[in-house]
Amino acid sequence: CHQVNLEFLAKGVIERDGYLLPDTLVGTDSHTPMVNGIGVLGWGVGGIEAEAAMLGQPIYMILPQVIGLELTGELKEGATSTDLVLTIVKLLRDYGVVGKFVEVVGDGLDNLTVADRATISNMSPEFGCTDTHWPIDNQTLAYMRKTARSEAHIDTVEAYAKANLLWRNPQDKIEYTDVLRLDLGTVEPTISGPKRPQDKILLREAKETVKGLLSKTYTREYVPVDDRDTLIEAAVEGKIKSVPMKKGDLKFNLSDGAVVIAAITSCTNTSNPSVMIGAGMVAKKAVELGLDVKPWVKTSLAPGSRVVTEYLEKSNLLPYLEALKFHVVGYGCTTCIGNSGDMMDDVQKAVIENDMVVCSALSGNRNFEARIHPNIKMNFLASPMLVVAYALAGRMDFDMNNEPLGQTPNGTDVYLKDLWPSQAEINAMMDKVVTPQDFEKSYATVFDGDEAWKGLDAPTGQTYEWDENSTYIQEAPFFKDISTEVLEPEDIKGAKVLLQLGDMVTTDHISPAGKFLPEHPAGKYLVERGVQQRDFNSYGSRRGNHEVMMRGTFANVRIKNKLASKEGGYTTYHPSGEEMAVFDAAMRYQESDTPLVVIGGKEYGSGSSRDWAAKGTILLGVKAVITESFERIHRSNLVGMGVLPMVFMEGENQDTLGLTGNETYDIEGIASDLTPGKIVDVTATKPDGTVVKFQAKVRLDSGVDVQYYKHGGILHYVLRKFLEDE
Repeated sequence: CHQVNLEFLAKGVIERDGYLLPDTLVGTDSHTPMVNGIGVLGWGVGGIEAEAAMLGQPIYMILPQVIGLELTGELKEGATSTDLVLTIVKLLRDYGVVGKFVEVVGDGLDNLTVADRATISNMSPEFGCTDTHWPIDNQTLAYMRKTARSEAHIDTVEAYAKANLLWRNPQDKIEYTDVLRLDLGTVEPTISGPKRPQDKILLREAKETVKGLLSKTYTREYVPVDDRDTLIEAAVEGKIKSVPMKKGDLKFNLSDGAVVIAAITSCTNTSNPSVMIGAGMVAKKAVELGLDVKPWVKTSLAPGSRVVTEYLEKSNLLPYLEALKFHVVGYGCTTCIGNSGDMMDDVQKAVIENDMVVCSALSGNRNFEARIHPNIKMNFLASPMLVVAYALAGRMDFDMNNEPLGQTPNGTDVYLKDLWPSQAEINAMMDKVVTPQDFEKSYATVFDGDEAWKGLDAPTGQTYEWDENSTYIQEAPFFKDISTEVLEPEDIKGAKVLLQLGDMVTTDHISPAGKFLPEHPAGKYLVERGVQQRDFNSYGSRRGNHEVMMRGTFANVRIKNKLASKEGGYTTYHPSGEEMAVFDAAMRYQESDTPLVVIGGKEYGSGSSRDWAAKGTILLGVKAVITESFERIHRSNLVGMGVLPMVFMEGENQDTLGLTGNETYDIEGIASDLTPGKIVDVTATKPDGTVVKFQAKVRLDSGVDVQYYKHGGILHYVLRKFLEDE
């Protein structure tokens, strides 16, 4: 959808009721800021806030700080827009831009196309900022021409922008809260991983970094590839694991560090013809030199729009990608959201049975734990060109600069440098195959749908008819027994800790989108209703059923709860000391009307604007979440569902206060004079009677937030307004 916004829907300037206005966008996905690349102010909000907006409720926000990002120079030969955006992720995350706007300035803009800019803006949520804005300039107009906007409209955009101080002018004396600087000439080929987009790794250091990760994180002492046959024979404890396998007549070893999924995916990169054509050229040279992907690597290609397929076909590069098994599997979110499907059957069996540490390489924007696949422990973001290269290499513990990717039929070593196209080659091909006519043709029937869409039997009427037997869609209980009167908020008394978590807990940890198993609470629910495991689909596909989603809340297989002895969605039920699934414990607490709290660290709720991360939290009975800091959208979603977000005071956290998770919490100061940012008193009583008293700041950031919280959430607020009007 983001690529369609960029290529077709965004106008730059819109006409309404005889007036010209700057184009703006609020989207229900965190990567909505991709449209910033064409000069449109836009950002993502949670589905909860968007639902309220569709019902007429305004979207409120605090006036943000604006950070200037000054880019100078130009990218060196061999560096891509992906390398640049991964460099910027690290730069802005280290600085801290959560809740802020970033505006890009500097002479480096002359050398970045709108496609490059959109690649950068797309990853705004990975930076942490609300919006990564680019001014309208000649690059904007050039992109509009390339994507078949009319000349009359382009003239209007230029005239309006110049008349209203929206046109890029290097002479403007713009004052920013702060300015960060980056010389584009310092950007090197880069990947990020194994579990956060800001985990930047220079390509030249990738092999040593991966070796270190295997050793330090997974206690797998590194053994060179050529020496791994001895591991199979001796099964050496503490060494890299290597498993013998066979595919047809081909025998090979599958080892820790192997790339088992290589995916060219995600709107971040597939919207940029430069890296997509570059990937096709890498594939072409590889095939011509007799190289192939390793037999354990599952490959896929998922463009963001059909235009990509058309120019790959026109350039005759798609057949070479397909020769390496990078077939088009669909359009939109695939591997980047966990929709890759399983690994190859025999590979997955070996990985699970031997507890192997395997990897994915993807051109996506997120690589959080268990997001790509629950059994793939390390995930690395890379340009589409490097994804092809890693599929050829078959492992992440590989030196792309000095190790051969394979040999020609006559035995000559082939290196990455032998496959890598020059920027001049890429540009020449882009000029030849990416034309306005492609965009015009592709979008001429964009709203028509295919025959399957047209043949759907869609119900009519304005009232949805619930099917009590459906395992996909059920009426959620959010409005059950809602009162017409707004009840005064109450202090939280006698609360138990459901989970005590560390830093960088993402919305994928809180509400995973991928697959689940029959032994998981969500799986048990479906099995009880006669659903076979092969028909489970994913959490994301079943988000219309709260029964599935609340069972999946905090059920990520990689979540680390300090109240559990093992990784995954488990916790300790304090009254009995039993360890059980988070869902099961929450239901027991509800039986005794025990309120719950969640304790966290820094950057709680990073990642997707996943409203179920808040909806599931409230359905489990959580009344408050106390952390060191929140990501913007998740904080807003919690407020929108009536969960109180709170932060420790500066310099304090769960460790400095000695909180272990077995305390009983009383939170006072909510019931009276609740105001934005109020400081409330928290008492945590340990089982032996020891009391820890501290204060916390309520993250209700505005008067509107306070109103939403008092109503029990934004949708309750909107519904009561409707009832008042009636």
